[in-house]
Amino acid sequence: MGKKCKQPDCPKCLPGWLAAFGDLMSLLLCFFVLLLSMSTMDAKKVSEAMGSLAGALSVLEGGTKTEVSRERNQQATPIQSEDETAQKLKTLKRTLVEVNEMTKSADNSETQLEEAENGFIIRLPASLLFQKDSARIENDDALLFLKRIALIIDKLPKTIHLNVIGHTDDTTRLPGDRWSSNWALSTARATAVVQELIKDKIEPKMLTACGKAEFDPIASNLTPEGKEKNRRVELYFFSLEKDKDNKAQKSILDAKG
Repeated sequence: MGKKCKQPDCPKCLPGWLAAFGDLMSLLLCFFVLLLSMSTMDAKKVSEAMGSLAGALSVLEGGTKTEVSRERNQQATPIQSEDETAQKLKTLKRTLVEVNEMTKSADNSETQLEEAENGFIIRLPASLLFQKDSARIENDDALLFLKRIALIIDKLPKTIHLNVIGHTDDTTRLPGDRWSSNWALSTARATAVVQELIKDKIEPKMLTACGKAEFDPIASNLTPEGKEKNRRVELYFFSLEKDKDNKAQKSILDAKG
């Protein structure tokens, strides 16, 4: 039998405890480096960043939520307020479109949103709100519509005022009629709308009511269609502060786009 080859001696390795000691020193070094870096940072900002990262990566279920500081919230408020105002007016315009679709089969009258001096006007056909020669709002659709209008008004700037204006056609009132004059009918209808908005939690000091009878027509009273257009209630929104008139009007125009 041949001779066995002599195996070479293994080189000496580091002791096991020395390798563990080296790892421990490396971890301690990293720990102190992190402490140094964290000491120069805002703890709240670090918490926000960690919360955002954890939420984005879904690392921790129900983990830390980012909290915006008061200073940042105050800085962002003006832009958010302007955006919310424009959004509410767009919502109002969509509401009018829905009402027009709902009432299209009833008659040819439609609600309208139009630019006006220092603000805007919503024109509501009288047939949407009232029965013939009546100043009581009993239609459920009309009551629901006014509630939606009230919700939007509540979100508008407090410098906005609403003037509710009643209008009639040129029908002559005779002795014994329910209303002594078109002045009485138009004013009563405007007052009814104001009272309904107050029931819907709109501040009374933001509202006024008036009637113009047949003296501010928007169509000819010589045709039934023209008379129908003239019988209306207008919601005139305008700014109480002159220095904010241009801003209010610009917001309306932006919202209509």
